[in-house]
Order: sequence, then C-alpha cells, then structure tokens
Amino acid sequence: MEKKDLKPASVFQYFEEICQVPRPSKKEEKIIAYLKAFGEKHGLETHVDEAGNVLIKKPATPGYENRKTVVLQSHIDMVCEKNNDVQHNFLTDPIQTEIDGEWLKAKGTTLGADNGIGVATELAVLTDTSLEHGPIECLFTVDEETGLTGAFALKEGFMNGDILLNLDSEDEGELFIGCAGGIDSVAEFHYQEVEVPAGYFGCKVSVKGLKGGHSGADIHLGLGNANKLLNRFLSDAFKKYDLYLCAIDGGNLRNAIAREAHAVIAIPEADKHNLRTDLNVLAAAIQAEYAVMEPGLEFVLESETTPAKAIDKETTKHLLQALYAAPHGVYAMSQDIPGLVETSTNLASVKMKPNNIIRIETSQRSSTASAKQDIANMVRTVFEMAGASVTHGDGYPGWKPNPHSEILEIAAESYKRLFGVEAKVKAIHAGLECGLFLDKYPSLDMISFGPTLQGVHSPDERMLIPTVQKFWDHLTDILKHVPAKKQ
Repeated sequence: MEKKDLKPASVFQYFEEICQVPRPSKKEEKIIAYLKAFGEKHGLETHVDEAGNVLIKKPATPGYENRKTVVLQSHIDMVCEKNNDVQHNFLTDPIQTEIDGEWLKAKGTTLGADNGIGVATELAVLTDTSLEHGPIECLFTVDEETGLTGAFALKEGFMNGDILLNLDSEDEGELFIGCAGGIDSVAEFHYQEVEVPAGYFGCKVSVKGLKGGHSGADIHLGLGNANKLLNRFLSDAFKKYDLYLCAIDGGNLRNAIAREAHAVIAIPEADKHNLRTDLNVLAAAIQAEYAVMEPGLEFVLESETTPAKAIDKETTKHLLQALYAAPHGVYAMSQDIPGLVETSTNLASVKMKPNNIIRIETSQRSSTASAKQDIANMVRTVFEMAGASVTHGDGYPGWKPNPHSEILEIAAESYKRLFGVEAKVKAIHAGLECGLFLDKYPSLDMISFGPTLQGVHSPDERMLIPTVQKFWDHLTDILKHVPAKKQ
C-alpha cells in the first residue's frame, strides 16, 4: 500500500499536509495560521479567539437548513516525543509518516494522529461538496495536551451549536459519553550541593526500553514506570553503600507514563563491582515481573567521569523515600461502569531545575470529583511528609455520561445500519475537553469517537488505516441524520 492509495483520499491528504506544520503544545502559531488561511481560501466564515482557538463555519446543504447545528471539534496540538537516537526538532521539522502493513506511523517520533486525524477529517468535511448536512461549525482548540487552555479559555457565544462531536477518541466502533476529570500535583525539593569525596567511582544508571503510554487510556495495563523502577535500584543502593546522587532525570509529560529515566551516582571505588552485581540481580527480578507487558525493559550501568558535586544526603534520602511511597497506577475502579478505571495517579517526571530544585510532576484523574481531590491529597501528603513543597494545578472537570443522549441514539443507529454490528457505548478514563465545553455550554449534546490509534503519546503511536474510512463513513452518515430544530 502506498500513501497515494490511502482512503478516504481527502482525509489522508489533509493529514499529510498537517504533518508538515509544526504544532507542539503551546507553540501552535503555525497551525493556527494554516487553518485561518484554509478557511479564507475556501470562502468560509473563520474566527480566531484570543487563546488561538479557530472556528470555521460551513452553511447547510440545500434542504438541510432547519437541522440542528453540529460542532465538530478536535485539538490542534500534539504530544512531541521521540526516541533518543532520532534527530528531530518538533518546532521546525515535519513529521515523517510511513506505512507499516495496515498501520500509519512516524519515523521515530509521535505521529500526531492524536488529534491530527480529527483536524484532517474536519477539513475534509469543510471542503467536500457531496455531503448532505445541516449547519456545521468546526472548532479547533489549542493546547489540549498540556493544559486544556484552549477549552478553558473558550468564551460563551464563540460557537453556536446544539450538538458537539468530539473527534478525539482512539477506538473505532466505540462511542464515548463520559470522561474523567484531572488535576496536576507538583512537588519540589530544595537541596544543598555537597562535594563528592576523592576516590569515588562515577556511573550512570538508566532504565530504558519501556513502552510508555497515555496516563489515562493505558494506566490499567500494568506498564512499567521508569521513575519507579529506577528508584527501586537507587533506594537499595543508597541503603547499602555510601552513595552520592549527582543527577536524576526521568519521564517527560504529565499525561505520559515514564518510558526512560537515568541517574548519575558516585560510590566508593571498592564497591563498584558489587554495585554491578546488585543491578544485574535486581534487573533480572524486575524483568521477570514485567516479562509480559515490558519485554524490552533494560537496566544499563555505564561508567562516567565522577562529578565534583552531588545532592546532599538528607535530601537524597527524602527524595528516594518519597518516590518509593508515592502512589502510581490505578487506585479505584468504577462502581457504575464495569471495566472502567475510576481513579488513578501518574508519577510522570523527575527533573533537576535551576536554583537547586528537584521537581516531581504527577497527575491524578477520576470520574468522581471528590475522589480526584482525595488522590491528589494523598500524593500531596506523601511529598509533604518528605519535606517537599507541593502545589496543585487548576484541574479540569469530568464529563458525566448521559445514556439518554439524542445524538448518541443517532450515532448508534447509524453504526448498526452501516456496519451490521452494535457500537460499544463507553466512558473513558482519559481526559477530554468535553467537560469544559459543558461548563460554558450546558445544553450541548455530545459524543466522542474516532479511528483506532495505538501507542499515543509515545514514538510507537500508530493509526489503523482501514478504520479511518469507517470513521469517515460513520461521521458523514451521522451528519446526514441530525434531527431538525424543534420549532
């Protein structure tokens, strides 16, 4: 299969165009300019708000003017993750797509189908003159991945729809009617620099080869967290040897499960062979624990020039204890919807910052507001007991499912008619912007759906090509069957 043969052609053509436009979260200027130019080129009413959200309107096809107005919505930013051996600048370089069997993926980076495929689908709807539909508004929001700031900043009256179709789900054949809310918790340790004594051996310990994944959609899979696994080794070694922690770095984004982590340490020269033996023993045990989910997991020990400075011992002790005690993973399952994670927390990243600060970023999610606050308080307590200062982000609301939604009935009926099987109706543990839209537009009737994506937020991100055609057929059929406005 070649790229020119991909169907639907217009969707894949626009997706390839979008892949040429850099669009990291909070750096969406180029894609905003692209969308503005797109709307104007096609003679469509186009608006950009103060946050950078773009709205492009398409009038109804003749005979459909009295139908309810549908807002199609996607976010324009993408998670920018790459493999360490890949040279790629997300601010300037295009995403290089390639076909692997039935999958479309990128060369060593995230693909950006989350949510570029939603954006491309909206552009195809805007330019396709063969479709039958009522009034359409295409909303493109900024910065969904790192702060939902576009959805937060959306003003009442910017859009005027009755129905919202969020095109940011990742399992074809599934219709989502609810999502978790979330909050971030950030802990900071202040440390003193101390001298590393003479005669100490410097080395770098790395955890690599983990799959990583989305801290909402993949949290229940039992994936390894590089921060937690590295900390197991460091904690054992700190108790056993006169270890100095000189540097630590793990994970990246708050909504991604940490794939890689490393630390630079110094120990007495006489202990270096024992340290290597300890690492081999622990690595074998942890690899056995994760043999099914993380077959690529590696622990690597490399000698380094011994650093002159290290983190003071007291802070090191408290940091390692806090990382050990901090919860990570599923905390509670839903009592309403079988198989749905209700509450979880992600130990996302550990970074050394200027002014002798070590920052630990975490994110908590729950479909129950009180449980979200409870798990955030639990994380706060662990780090405060260890002497860190803790702050929380503003958080974002969940989207409470409405099983009696009119657009849900239309979408489910359409799927059954088109494909001969029932669509699955679900709620999702990942965060969607829908909860924020309901805050501003409480009467919106919403569902979320999309083609099948796997490995999002990691360089393994890939999109199942045949599901894009099904997604397109389903979407355009829903648009055709949107009900008339009540007189």
